[in-house]
Amino acid sequence: MSIPPQAAPNSATAPHSATAPDPGPARVTRYWHRYLDTRKGSWYRFAPTGPPGEELADLRAGLGQEAGTVPAMWPYYTSPTDGDVTRELEAEHGALALYGLHQQSQQRPMHKPQVGLGSALRSLRVADRFSPEALDRRVAAAVNATSVPALLYRLRGLVPQLRAEGIAMDYDRLMRDLERWTHPEQRQRVRRTWGLAYHVWKPAAEDTEAAGTDGEGPARS
Repeated sequence: MSIPPQAAPNSATAPHSATAPDPGPARVTRYWHRYLDTRKGSWYRFAPTGPPGEELADLRAGLGQEAGTVPAMWPYYTSPTDGDVTRELEAEHGALALYGLHQQSQQRPMHKPQVGLGSALRSLRVADRFSPEALDRRVAAAVNATSVPALLYRLRGLVPQLRAEGIAMDYDRLMRDLERWTHPEQRQRVRRTWGLAYHVWKPAAEDTEAAGTDGEGPARS
């Protein structure tokens, strides 16, 4: 499947003079950062209610669809591409579609840095709104998926439950995990990280200290 090069508008850099230092690749702003002041954890003043509903609807149109096949999503892609679907683009497509589902009708941001999926699901479990046993089964079905489409299908059933409790998670981290999912060894690492965060209890202070590249931070402030 090929998509138009303009689907990755942030991949190009402006020309510079021969004597000017190379600034390196432009910083990419993923969609879930577009309206969010991450330092404050709230929406920017120009968008006090967050992303427009029609944009979130565009993202949800990608649920269950292959990356690059939904024209409505093309303007939101930021992954570099020469027209082919890369692992990064596939991961971004999945994260965008889930974010559109997660943020739907929510006043608070559903992207929260340092909150991995396992931690978010742990908060859902202890919220005691849904059957812990049923949730355990759904989480196990998700982490046992061996392909990105299968994983996304399972997560599509869990995200509305997170939304119902207003539990946010880190979509940068989710996108990175989705990109790793295609490699068996890296997939096992992601599974281990999610599983430990979901099942192992830790004091809040230790949770905060453990937040890092591969670890997962607390799911609630």
